[in-house]
Amino acid sequence: MKAARAVLEFLKKSGVRHLFGIPAGSVNAFFDELYEMPEIETVVAKHEGAASYMAAAYAKYAGQLSVAIGCSGPGGTNLVTGAANAMREHLPVLFLTGAVPVGTMGLNASQELDAVPVFKPVTKYSVLVKDAKELLREVVKASQIAVSGVPGPVHVAIPIDVQHAEIGQPDIPALPERKPMIPDLETIQAAAKAMAERPDGCILVGQGVRGSVESLLELAEMLRWPIMTTPQAKGYIPEDHPLLAGVFGFAGHEAASNLIAEGARQSLLIVGSSLGETATNNYNVQLVGDRYTIQLDFDQTVFNRKYEVDIPVLGDIHLSLLMLIEELRVLGASRGTEGGGEAGAFGRAAVKDAGAYNTANALRTLQTHLPVNTRYTVDIGEFMSYVIHYMHVLDTDSFNINVHFGAMGSGIGSAIGSALAEPDRPVACITGDGCFFMHGMEILTAKEAKLPILFVIMNNARLGMVYHGHSLQFKRTHASFEQEPVDIAQMAAAMGIPSYRVEAMDDFREEAIDRLLAANGPAVLEIALKDNNTPPMGDRVKFLSSFGK
Repeated sequence: MKAARAVLEFLKKSGVRHLFGIPAGSVNAFFDELYEMPEIETVVAKHEGAASYMAAAYAKYAGQLSVAIGCSGPGGTNLVTGAANAMREHLPVLFLTGAVPVGTMGLNASQELDAVPVFKPVTKYSVLVKDAKELLREVVKASQIAVSGVPGPVHVAIPIDVQHAEIGQPDIPALPERKPMIPDLETIQAAAKAMAERPDGCILVGQGVRGSVESLLELAEMLRWPIMTTPQAKGYIPEDHPLLAGVFGFAGHEAASNLIAEGARQSLLIVGSSLGETATNNYNVQLVGDRYTIQLDFDQTVFNRKYEVDIPVLGDIHLSLLMLIEELRVLGASRGTEGGGEAGAFGRAAVKDAGAYNTANALRTLQTHLPVNTRYTVDIGEFMSYVIHYMHVLDTDSFNINVHFGAMGSGIGSAIGSALAEPDRPVACITGDGCFFMHGMEILTAKEAKLPILFVIMNNARLGMVYHGHSLQFKRTHASFEQEPVDIAQMAAAMGIPSYRVEAMDDFREEAIDRLLAANGPAVLEIALKDNNTPPMGDRVKFLSSFGK
């Protein structure tokens, strides 16, 4: 058995069903073996960067290890952005890259690169394997590291000759299940007692609550504390929950900001947020202030990083929530939703010119035409702030907003990964023309895989986030921010993909959108719109404006 085949057999035994990437000479030993392994489907992207976003989203929504592959040199460097993205989101992705033959290393071979130090800062583990007999063991080790503890990406670089080497018939292990991180009981009891003694509190929920929403809501209802979500966590708490106060942080809501204003709410429970820039409205000092603060997370590095925490609770968030609920019951707490204060019907700022053709109205109208359970994978651009601020949370886990790492084009690949991981859930990618011109050709990848994704392209013929941010910060914009207008719907039609172009509010016709949704594969809805209103970006511009004075 070739060493490459042993790796693939391990991945198959561990439940891997897709391999995202691009074939090339330095990894073709793997692709050749896949001829005989129909259990693993290759998803050949148009760019390795997009493949890495697909793999990350697949890991997120399938809840398992996923794999991205690229050639030595440029294939590897193209994957690095996705590795950094997966690291920020704690997603277990195995990155496999080719490498030049061992005997030619250091001789300026074609596409030679020492990829290990390149991947090291953005992975949990990065290794070059020069001995074919060690390859399977190293891949198993890397995969175990990826799924254990705080999950995250790993990288294995494999020289061409190592991939092809015969290694006999090794025992093929299966990837063991992740061991839960159990919180300390005494810490849980102290946290429950502190919360029970301080009834005037609120909860800030980050993306770490994913998979634990019901428990979080039960805890909130026992405490009767209002809930704020970070921008990254939008989509987890139902819109109609009476304790929801909206989004705090980038593009957030006034009701949520009021909860952390000076003198408001004396306690704060932080659940699954690393308290980064966008989650804290540019490190707002009032977030913690003099509040008694409890933080739940499975990543100990987030504790006391920027804000002092009174009780850090280390452990899997789901287990921490269950244990806190039980301790609160012992202390006499019971569920209820009254007492939320600013929460409930938090609303949003009224859209200027309710009937006007602008970004807020276009996105809210779009949502009325799509299935309630649609998952929106949201790219990076000015439209993202409108999504966070104005679009509704109608179903669980309904928004994938990657504002953390903020890679343009990531929403496009994420849509494909999501659709493959949960094929029964409708997916709409909201992206912009700038992002589309980076990774838009992945709509062909979706076509080849027959994935019914609606790609909604906000086309304003400019780099909108840059345009507005620069204008607010410097009171002028550079001419290069504007772009040549392109009819993207016609581009899609040229690729045999159903498309429709919206140029006015009256163009949101039900029959036209239904036609796109009925396509046996991807479709493109282009919204051609130049909106000169200031996007609801919160204090982002104030933060940037603090530099260069």
